[in-house]
Amino acid sequence: MHAVRFARSFGLGTLLSALLALVALVLPAAAQSEAPLLPDFIALYPAGKLVPGAEAYGPMRDDVPVVPLLKGAETIGYAFMNSDLVGAIGYSSRPIHILAAVSPDAVVLGAAMLQQSEPLLQSGKRATTVKQLVASYAGRDLKPEAVPGGTGKDRPYVSGVSVSVRVIEDSIIRAGLKVAFTLGLGGLEMPARPPGTFATVNPEAEAPATWQALLDAGLLRQLRLTNAQLNQDFAAPGQPPNAAKFPARGAADELFIDLYASDISVPGIAAQLLRGVERTDLFAMVEAGGAAIVVAARGDYSWRGSNYRYDGLFDRIALVQGDKTIRFNSRDQMSIYRLAVPDTPILTEISLLAIPAFAEFDPTQPWRLELLVERRMGAIERTYLTYGVDFALPANFITPAVMTVAQYEQAAERAAVVAMRNSVWQNKSVELAGLAVMLAVLTAAFFFQSYLTRSAGLTFWFRIGYLGTTLAFLGWYSNAQLSIVNLMALASSLQSGFDWETFLMDPMAFILWFSVAAALIFWGRGAYCGWLCPFGAMQELTNRLAKALHIPQWTLPWGLHERLWAVKYIIFLGLFGATLTSLDTAIRYAEVEPFRTAITLKFARAWPYTLYLSVLLFIGLFVERFFCRYLCPLGAALAIPARIRMFDWIKRYRECGSPCQICSNECMVQSIHPTGEINPNECLSCLHCQVQYQSKSVCPVVIKQVKRREKVAQGVHAVEHVIERTHHANHPHAVKVAE
Repeated sequence: MHAVRFARSFGLGTLLSALLALVALVLPAAAQSEAPLLPDFIALYPAGKLVPGAEAYGPMRDDVPVVPLLKGAETIGYAFMNSDLVGAIGYSSRPIHILAAVSPDAVVLGAAMLQQSEPLLQSGKRATTVKQLVASYAGRDLKPEAVPGGTGKDRPYVSGVSVSVRVIEDSIIRAGLKVAFTLGLGGLEMPARPPGTFATVNPEAEAPATWQALLDAGLLRQLRLTNAQLNQDFAAPGQPPNAAKFPARGAADELFIDLYASDISVPGIAAQLLRGVERTDLFAMVEAGGAAIVVAARGDYSWRGSNYRYDGLFDRIALVQGDKTIRFNSRDQMSIYRLAVPDTPILTEISLLAIPAFAEFDPTQPWRLELLVERRMGAIERTYLTYGVDFALPANFITPAVMTVAQYEQAAERAAVVAMRNSVWQNKSVELAGLAVMLAVLTAAFFFQSYLTRSAGLTFWFRIGYLGTTLAFLGWYSNAQLSIVNLMALASSLQSGFDWETFLMDPMAFILWFSVAAALIFWGRGAYCGWLCPFGAMQELTNRLAKALHIPQWTLPWGLHERLWAVKYIIFLGLFGATLTSLDTAIRYAEVEPFRTAITLKFARAWPYTLYLSVLLFIGLFVERFFCRYLCPLGAALAIPARIRMFDWIKRYRECGSPCQICSNECMVQSIHPTGEINPNECLSCLHCQVQYQSKSVCPVVIKQVKRREKVAQGVHAVEHVIERTHHANHPHAVKVAE
């Protein structure tokens, strides 16, 4: 069975399902490696090559994937990989890996592009230019870039690879700034933790109005020790034997200490425990970013002690939160006589203790107030016990974080990519406007093709003009040549996490692919392959010129022609299989497409590529659209979903193909079978058959219809003439010649 007929009978749905299943089975699980790539790359790239004068790399830091650049024992800079720190996804949907170094003064010391998969940067002058551009970042001062919206230099530009260059520019600057902020280079300080990434105290939460209700709600925490309990604790195993011989003074059931603690800087708690003037004094005492607690007690034991009168230190209490211990002195204290809650017990010591901002106390996290209890066992012998009051704000007093720091960094990364994408789209406004006009004109031509094709001359010159615009504007000016590499990058991105931003980075290609997807539903592959492909336009225009010069045209026998159709599908499946193994390898094999040489690089390439292109164009002088017919993998990829088109715009007569073969013989790509049906996988929608469909001088069906109408018209005219003569002969006023 012929390959094309097999594909047709096999069905689009089954074929696509098989391909997707193959992707799911063969592609590895999606996940970007969390291990930094820096150690692997610095092992291949000497420090002295990155920064002249550097002798070695130091060990990688634990907090950020950065290694010091050493000159002897001196650190002269810090090396990093852009892709370890920020997103550096290029047009190929793969990272552009750049090794760079920054000085202690936040100046780029050197940069080198070590690995990339950009389709247009695999070889040639343009790849060399971009490598030189990356190296030119040496000497770039990052400090002006730290200002929002600031830039220390005009943005670079390299024709044809503007998207890749923007990714390179953005990733080097942002990664360098991240290193500078983290290490404090050039006097740059890490920006404040952004709002929404941490929990905060809810200022609207209200505390109960009674002492007992505050205790029950957990907004006030208590430590109650009696003499009996204290004596028992000092007699426990592990304590000095003599400790039990010196019991606390007083009866066993008397209070040793009744201690209370709370976070008085919480507005809802302060509103209940303090009076208005005291609240004003408290908030005046607490600095921005700081906090305060209230410590109140009664009983024989003083949490303040007596030493604070001499050295100012409250050595009997300490606040512990996580791995931080905060101690207080008399300068942090504001003493008050009583609390504002009506049923407050009589308390002998009440202090508001301020916590400075540099202590990094987090009121939303649990903390513990530790009380040190001393027992003297003689003139100089002492032993100690530590008790604690555990405090944690209830959930209704905490506004949870909107996002984690990691989520914020991801959002910031996304915002940077979106900003870069928006800039790219703005810079392409002229090209996008031109493309919109071209798509509108082509859509109108297809929808009203029955009117357009009434004139063979109009259709011919419309097509020549449109193809010329496609080649000059879409191809050579805008570099908007779609490629099988786009689909290979899409397949690769599906296994590493699909991201629309990657494809939005090239607005012309994105709009073209969107229009191709829509056109496949209405008209099949012909809308792009026949009208919007710059290389296809180049082939057809050169062949038209060959015909004008009377270069003979070769028509392949139908049997051979039909079998050669399968070649492009074999090439497509081969490239698809290579993509499953290695995108880089598949991109090299994708050079079977001459698009990069002919359109993007405009023939400025190494001789093997230009020779290959020249051979294809030379054959195309004799066999119209030779590459499109038999070799184009992109055409094959588009032909597969072309079966889903919902409308059949190409009109045919029942006599087409049996016996008439005029359209079949004149089809430029031989997409019309000898039996008359059109193969939608091969049709380029050139509209030539629709011109012939309405031609009164070419189409036998139309000619026959015209003759039939002429005969009918002649018969009607003869009958009318006889009737008219008879009418005049029988008229009463007619003159009788015989008389």
